[in-house]
Amino acid sequence: MDCHVQIFLDNCWKTAAVFEPDPQTLDKGVAGGGRLQYDIDYAVTYLGNRAAELIPGLSVGFELFRFEQWPPFLVDLLPGGAGRRAWLRRMQAENEGPQMDWHLLTKGAGAPPGNLRIAEAVLTPPPDHFKIGFPRGDILEQRERFLDYAEERGAHVAGASSVQGEAPKYLLAEDHAGMFHAEGALPDEKIKKFWLVKFPRGRRTDERNQQVLRNEAPYLEVARKFGIRTGEPLVYEGDVLFVPRFDRNVAGGRVERVGMHSLYAVANIAEFGAVVRHDIYCRALAKIVVDPVQEMREYIRRDILNLALRNTDNHGRNTAVLRTNGQVRLSPLFDFAPMFLDPEGIGRVSRWEDEQPGNQPEWAVICEKLKNSVNPIETRTWLADLGEDVKRLPETMHDCHVDDVIIQRLTGWIAEVAAGLDETQPKTWT
Repeated sequence: MDCHVQIFLDNCWKTAAVFEPDPQTLDKGVAGGGRLQYDIDYAVTYLGNRAAELIPGLSVGFELFRFEQWPPFLVDLLPGGAGRRAWLRRMQAENEGPQMDWHLLTKGAGAPPGNLRIAEAVLTPPPDHFKIGFPRGDILEQRERFLDYAEERGAHVAGASSVQGEAPKYLLAEDHAGMFHAEGALPDEKIKKFWLVKFPRGRRTDERNQQVLRNEAPYLEVARKFGIRTGEPLVYEGDVLFVPRFDRNVAGGRVERVGMHSLYAVANIAEFGAVVRHDIYCRALAKIVVDPVQEMREYIRRDILNLALRNTDNHGRNTAVLRTNGQVRLSPLFDFAPMFLDPEGIGRVSRWEDEQPGNQPEWAVICEKLKNSVNPIETRTWLADLGEDVKRLPETMHDCHVDDVIIQRLTGWIAEVAAGLDETQPKTWT
């Protein structure tokens, strides 16, 4: 029992490795053991090539890698949340649980984000499917029921739900006629643009869920003005959010699939929903990114904005790195929204080691802990200066058309965050 891991490299899919789960622990799912080895031909061709690694640090060679839990980069490929539930329904699974992880990997990981996939999960679309597709209006009208609607009409839809997250979301490709298809259903030369299409979490009638989704596009524009690395603007229409994907680039009839790994995978954490401190992520990032100083500042800037705008759902799968030509950087920001409004009451998931709930992080202490990557004094000065941008956030939010009620609720809290940053200014003695 094994599966083949493929990577999109040099403009085509290549079989890179074989993963074999431990039969004795298969029912434990991702918590079970396994072993992985690069394909011999692949290893001969790409020996020592960092750009060909399945994940940064897993050197291409002839070694047999043994894991007590699944390699975390494989967990990134598993459908999760709403996507997992959609796959379980499609598979007519009677029971949900870790015993389904292997089945989900080998059936549902045929077209996940990034440049990796499981060969056994790749489906061949019907030969005539790509000729028609579905207009944008069908998505707006059918909303989260769109995949069921498309499947009822004979469309190939499996790849569309190979994605993680609690909010219903689909991976779609738009052709040159403006028609939409599920990921994996179109030949590359017929694709104009790749989208992630997202719907509100929970019940459709809950205004707070709609408010969270409605404000994700303006929140991203606030982040852009705050100096954070961002992708193309999001498009919100009819309670549906259209997100241009940054792990796919289309040019000259060719598709570039960019390597993408969650912070969980980078920090070698396979556990679903693990609560991990920022310090652990930063240490893991510093080992692999091309410019540690730049990326640490980018990471801290994002956490400050998450804190100020109360995007509380900041777990390790809501931040990722991209790999281009073997160089690793934080991806553009994604899943950035006013999650404090969520009816489930999501608290701030990732914190710093010494951060207490309800209190500001001790930024001066954090700068000292990161001194192997950044200069503490310079970083403290930079943070104090950043406090001025934080103070202007209510005005920035207004300019970016964030709902007034959200601005009103956050204004006082934003002032507290700014004050915490002001305190990091190094003292000068005269």
